[in-house]
Amino acid sequence: MRVAVLSDVHGNLKALDAVLEDIARQGVEATVALGDFLSGPSDPTGVADRFIELNMPSVRGNHDRYITDGREKDWHIDTLVRGMLDERQRQWLASVPATLLFEEDVFLCHGTPRNDNASFMDGFVGPVVSLLDKDHIETEAAGFDHEVLLCGHTHVPRSLRLSDGRLVVNPGSVGLPFEIGSPDARYAIIEQRRAGWNTELRAVAYDHAAAAKQALDRGYPRWAEALTWGWMSPRGL
Repeated sequence: MRVAVLSDVHGNLKALDAVLEDIARQGVEATVALGDFLSGPSDPTGVADRFIELNMPSVRGNHDRYITDGREKDWHIDTLVRGMLDERQRQWLASVPATLLFEEDVFLCHGTPRNDNASFMDGFVGPVVSLLDKDHIETEAAGFDHEVLLCGHTHVPRSLRLSDGRLVVNPGSVGLPFEIGSPDARYAIIEQRRAGWNTELRAVAYDHAAAAKQALDRGYPRWAEALTWGWMSPRGL
């Protein structure tokens, strides 16, 4: 079985469509999504419509939850997107579950299995992203005894093995690169073979200048910079 995994589109329809076009050439049996679909100024309503149309197995991200439920000290991007959605789009976003088990062996979450706003494998220390320690990762995975654990949230593409052989995969971000030095859209393909599950982390070139212009035209120059260069940290967006 080959499964495409995407996460953290953050309202970037041009990146999403480029990834979907690439996926269509990869011979996958299914595509799954790990949340943070809409929080971005480029084209969040277009992204919502695309996911409604595709109806793929998905889990919500922390920013999806913030958009639907609100919170104290609301992020200005979540406020922007909340005001742009129509009722059909709001109902879809509110219906996405926090976690999901796909085909019995593959567990989907956004941050960690227990917390959509926590980091599973990578975390930011100041402006620098780094791999978290082994004990933290093993603890976060404890009790979720599936062959594959999929997560997003940090925008860092990574695949690692737990001590018992389980696979943990973050596909990276489709639409908002952090501290990666490239504007390319990121996703992953996992494949079940005779020896177990394998991971392919993919980078897809797309018209990031057009996505950056959409953000700039809405008045978000820092987002435009992040989409143009891929060196931005999440702080200040």
